[in-house]
Amino acid sequence: MDSKKYNNIKLGVGVAKTIVTFIIILLFVTFDYSKNLVLFINQFSENAYLILLVFVLVTGLAMSILFFPVNMYTGFLLEHKYKLSNQTFLAWIWENFKATLVGGVIGLPLLLVFYFVLETYGSLWWLPFSILLFIVSVVLSKIVPIVILPLFYKISPIEDEDLKERILKLSKDVNLKVENIFQFNMSKNTKKANAAFTGLGKTKKILLGDTLTNEFTNDEIETVIAHELGHYKHKHIIINLIVSTITSFVTFYLLSVLYEVSLGWFGFNNITEIAALPILSLWGMIIGLVQAPLTNILSRKHEYQADEYAVRATNKKEIFIGTLSKLTEQNLGDKDPHPFVEWFFYSHPSIKNRVAQINNLTIN
Repeated sequence: MDSKKYNNIKLGVGVAKTIVTFIIILLFVTFDYSKNLVLFINQFSENAYLILLVFVLVTGLAMSILFFPVNMYTGFLLEHKYKLSNQTFLAWIWENFKATLVGGVIGLPLLLVFYFVLETYGSLWWLPFSILLFIVSVVLSKIVPIVILPLFYKISPIEDEDLKERILKLSKDVNLKVENIFQFNMSKNTKKANAAFTGLGKTKKILLGDTLTNEFTNDEIETVIAHELGHYKHKHIIINLIVSTITSFVTFYLLSVLYEVSLGWFGFNNITEIAALPILSLWGMIIGLVQAPLTNILSRKHEYQADEYAVRATNKKEIFIGTLSKLTEQNLGDKDPHPFVEWFFYSHPSIKNRVAQINNLTIN
């Protein structure tokens, strides 16, 4: 089956890329390449912040060049092979370039602040930096719909009044104030379909991909939106914010301890040594490996709850099941992944398990 092959390839390449990245970083610090790079940059400047910026830009560029063939294969060639992409090669390059620029604008200042916190607070750096990241995440949640998304997509209010009224009614049922429902030109990049609930406070938006509005009926779209609003009804957004905040604090605390303990293994003496900072990435990948299945367990539980809400709110059980199947087909999702793969990697349950759960619901 195409869907099985497509997902297995993406999963296999993703796992291999992660392992290779870990090995490269490990070798980079073990064989003093990181120290030598810092020494080389130090010939041109003694400013620690400038050295850090150049160090990150050089290593980031090197990794980008090294993995460019892999990224091109998974992000462009594979998508075209399975007829999922609408992008030209130049369009794919441009979208990735924009994403890199946006990431740099957000990430590089955070990097400098991180180093300032590291120098100022020493071993306690994890606490103020975790607080800062929480604030930044809240701010980003507010500005993404109005500042960042328009850089990548054309966003406009939907014109279908019937669909709009249905969605507004569903929103009212969960006490969600929505000024308008928007459509974005998802089809410029992909044939996949999706909808999302994004933003916080006054920037809350319901977004529908044009691949969804053009190829699904209003009844089908209604069940998709009901599912998204189910997350709001069950306070999943607040729960995820609390869990992610706690996880962030615990993760950075563990990183600070493991980083300091392991400095001597690689011949470093001080946590502020720029050449030692890649060690944080190594520990971050290991911690992420442990956290991933735990996070996904909670996410899948939330998806089941949102599915149940969608069925009860619309009373369109069969239509919702059909819509999920249609989305899976269109997005080339694996209908029946290996149980371990689903447990470890999937944030959403497989269509097989979602349908089984829905069929077990008793609807009055």
